[in-house]
Amino acid sequence: MIATLVWGGPHHAQPRLAVLLAIGSIIGSALQFFVQLPTVLRFLWPLRLRLNFAGLHARTVGRNFFPVFLSRGVVQISAYVDSWLGSFLGTGAVAALAYAQTLYTLPVSLFGMAVSAAELPAMSSALGSTTEIAATLRERLRAGLQQIAFFVIPSAVGFVLLGDVIVGFIYHTGHFLHADVIFVWAVLAGSSVGLLASTSGRLYSSAFYALRDTRTPLNFAVLRVALTLGLGYLCALPLPRLLGLDQRWGTAGLTASAGIAGWLEFLLLRAAMHKRIGAVPSGASRIVRLWLVAVAAAAVGYGIKVVLPFHRPLLVGPCVLIPYAGIYLAVTQWMGIASMGMLTRLLGRGR
Repeated sequence: MIATLVWGGPHHAQPRLAVLLAIGSIIGSALQFFVQLPTVLRFLWPLRLRLNFAGLHARTVGRNFFPVFLSRGVVQISAYVDSWLGSFLGTGAVAALAYAQTLYTLPVSLFGMAVSAAELPAMSSALGSTTEIAATLRERLRAGLQQIAFFVIPSAVGFVLLGDVIVGFIYHTGHFLHADVIFVWAVLAGSSVGLLASTSGRLYSSAFYALRDTRTPLNFAVLRVALTLGLGYLCALPLPRLLGLDQRWGTAGLTASAGIAGWLEFLLLRAAMHKRIGAVPSGASRIVRLWLVAVAAAAVGYGIKVVLPFHRPLLVGPCVLIPYAGIYLAVTQWMGIASMGMLTRLLGRGR
């Protein structure tokens, strides 16, 4: 996609460039598939493909596909609902939502989905009595929730307190002006309300799948989408008028209301799972310390932003965000509350 823009940008008008970008996306997706194929085939060879829809496993996959598909896609469905409601909020609202969602879904995919996907096979393979399986699931959930919180909490704090730096560093070029940065920052801050809940909820859904229960997460996902629609309407359309705000600021209310719906889904998933396997240690003390460290690190980053003698976003971003991340990682490591396993594995895999 980048190659398409670099090649076609100087030579094509925007409508034609959008078509070329869509084609480039398809070609890139195909390349992403084929570049992995030799390694996969080396592990699977000799591979024999055979269609057998009557098999037990095929029927199980077919029966569970749509419940899992819908409940796993609840973040994307909520984003679609937000975009639909945003279309009633005037020029720029849908674009701001798209910009903010690109940033918001990054920690959801990197940490929430990644940890959930990694833990699902381990939880599904738990053997023994009901009590032993429950103990294994509690431990896997505890460890996974700790990993998610360690990475997602600073993401949420950064979006709220340093969101203008993040948005400006990535988007503030060309016709994307400072006023646009502030608007997208407000939308992004609203998205942060439910960031920890959305990512942690994916892990609880994986635990239900490990227990061969796909209906419970689906029911709660449907409830979340319904609440997103109802709260989103109230916060986006009537509320700004009642507060005397410009209608477009209802876009931030949209994302905040979706976050509230995400917390409801998370609490329902957790309560239902705890009834099945017993209470999972919350680690409340550790989570509070993570929030405090993240806020303190963000305050330092904000102070750096204030005293910098220059204001170019491409320079301000690294000068603020690198110290923010560095302080957070160093202090949590010093306090013994860091959860660096995922980052270490990623770096080790890169080597």
